[in-house]
Amino acid sequence: MKPEAAIQDIEFVPERSLSLETGRIAKQADGSVVARLGDTMVLSTATISDSVNESNFFPLTVDYREKFAAGGKVPGGFIKREGRPTDKETLTARLIDRAVRPLFPDGFYHDVHVVNFVISAGQDFDADVIAGVGSSAALMLSGAPFAGPIAEVRVGRVDGEYIVNPTMQQTEESDIDLVVAGKEDALVMVEGEAHEISEESMIEALDEAHRSIRRLCRGQHKLIDQVGEPEPFEWEADLVPEQLVEQMKEQYGSKVADHIYGPYSKETFHGGIGDLKDEAADEVLGDEGETPEGYTASDVRDAIGEVEKAEMRKMIVEEGKRIDGRDQADVRDLWMEVGYLPRVHGSAIFTRGETQVLGSITLGTSEDVQPVDEVFADTDKPFYLHYRFPPFSVGEASYLRGPKRREIGHSMLAERALRPVIPEQDEFPYTIRINTDVMESNGSSSMASVCAGSLALMDAGVPIEKPVAGIAMGLVQQGDETSVLTDILGQEDHLGDMDFKITGTRDGITACQMDMKIEGLSRDVMLKALKQSREARHFILDSMEEVISEPREELSEHAPRLTKLTIDPDRIGAVIGPGGKVVKSVQEETNTEITVEEEEGVGIVTIAATNQSDAEAAIERVKQIVAVPEEGEDYVGTVKGIRDFGAFVEIMPEQTGLLHVSEIDHDYVESVENYMEVGDKVKVHLLEVHDDGKMRLTRKPFVSEEDGESA
Repeated sequence: MKPEAAIQDIEFVPERSLSLETGRIAKQADGSVVARLGDTMVLSTATISDSVNESNFFPLTVDYREKFAAGGKVPGGFIKREGRPTDKETLTARLIDRAVRPLFPDGFYHDVHVVNFVISAGQDFDADVIAGVGSSAALMLSGAPFAGPIAEVRVGRVDGEYIVNPTMQQTEESDIDLVVAGKEDALVMVEGEAHEISEESMIEALDEAHRSIRRLCRGQHKLIDQVGEPEPFEWEADLVPEQLVEQMKEQYGSKVADHIYGPYSKETFHGGIGDLKDEAADEVLGDEGETPEGYTASDVRDAIGEVEKAEMRKMIVEEGKRIDGRDQADVRDLWMEVGYLPRVHGSAIFTRGETQVLGSITLGTSEDVQPVDEVFADTDKPFYLHYRFPPFSVGEASYLRGPKRREIGHSMLAERALRPVIPEQDEFPYTIRINTDVMESNGSSSMASVCAGSLALMDAGVPIEKPVAGIAMGLVQQGDETSVLTDILGQEDHLGDMDFKITGTRDGITACQMDMKIEGLSRDVMLKALKQSREARHFILDSMEEVISEPREELSEHAPRLTKLTIDPDRIGAVIGPGGKVVKSVQEETNTEITVEEEEGVGIVTIAATNQSDAEAAIERVKQIVAVPEEGEDYVGTVKGIRDFGAFVEIMPEQTGLLHVSEIDHDYVESVENYMEVGDKVKVHLLEVHDDGKMRLTRKPFVSEEDGESA
């Protein structure tokens, strides 16, 4: 019997609705929803483990997968089955995780698994924000202690008009691409890029997003009303006992305060707090494994951590001071250098306090683009950034493995920050790869990567429009008091309420990423953070421009020199040759790399060389290959083949004509071999070029009629 489904159609903007359906598929999950916008459908499920995870953090896992079958496609490559998640899938999973995680209560340590499958991929709407709404609805139906609902939307702006959940075509035309998540009363997550928009425009976009978010949240409440409230999941909070926290505050509060107010460095700060935790555990427990109340060493250490957190937040809100002595709007000390690495195409070191990033640039050809083969996209990226966070950057001994979710996320954030100033391919036809390696970290290494990348681009001679800088803003909220912090430390990120990263030029914002640890952020506080970040960004740009103020006029001597030639598209085959034979031979002869492609009905030959002489040699060879023989002209050719009826003579590279036996001499020719052999040079006249490209040659004008000898 067909199950009866509950469906809610939610009009989030006039004449555009998103539907939520439950009760038809995946009914054994604690919560399951199919969210649909246009022809794009996402199955979202939420499942909760009955047992408690022994870790000391909330074990939430969010997965997102785009099934190729959903778009009527088969995965490329030899393996025709989806494998590890793509960067797009990883980034989308992070967007959902960051939106829902703050809305679970402290002390909840049951595993929660949210899974999103794209089961139908339409041509108009991407599935990422649809999955965000579906995930929230699935959690609401699961009975989890989730303080939702939330909704995710995308905001674009085309011709000055804001559009919520634009089509993919509209997104291409938009100067804003923001993904915004929030509750009915506050925003909880923002991420996206823009083409140098003002802080006021950013707020307008967020306001537009929030109006639709409210409608989508109300629609989820209606879905719950339709199917009935789920049975709440039973659990017990695993929190540090308040009595123990008060005891530790009384016994060790002064020592914690002395440490927080003392001279700051990351090593001494964390080491000192660690020593205090060990001291307290030893004194409270002695030789016993736990106290009569059942407190363990771990409980005592956690209680000292709570005292530290309260003291640090009090210091910021009540005194306006921070643990390293800065005021709330101060940026840490800066130093930077360009050209540090002699063999790369461009490099820079950017250091802010105890956060340091080494950036490098590699310039390549069109062969070096990053292919993107996804359900919603099949394209090539000529600009990309790879961020790496090795364990030594935080003094840890660990393994180097493939990129983690965080590294993929930071790579994309920094890439988005710089993309608006990268020149178009017709102006600068190189593939650009940026590597940013974190050398030291004490907060906001992704923003340091933006600064290092911008400096390295200018050092490499990439004609970027303007330099870009980034800054991370923090927040501490105590009751009605709110403090916005500029350039947060790692500890301020850990113990604070917000991490808001903003990048841009002097003229506007290029990218942002906001994560909350509380249930939302008001419009006024967000505007204050944006304006405060602008001052910090300009301060950093001032320092960057003292080191290098504009791109170098010349590329590195180690960078390839690219030359582009336009040719008749009908001659592309001649340049490539059978099986690539011709282009390979030219590359070997001239020590160059050559790519040949057709763009908008024009043949494009790109030559990459390490020096000008090699480039010129390759250019000349290509021109010879694509040159069109002209009727009535004389040529010196090479005999390529001999037949009974004549000889085939190559008069230009890959341009061979027939010298018929009757055109070899004025007299009767009994054997072609009596006149020429393969490899001989012979002067000929081009009589005719047929419509199919075949050429008819003659030797007679250069042969004396009396003795048959060449003139």
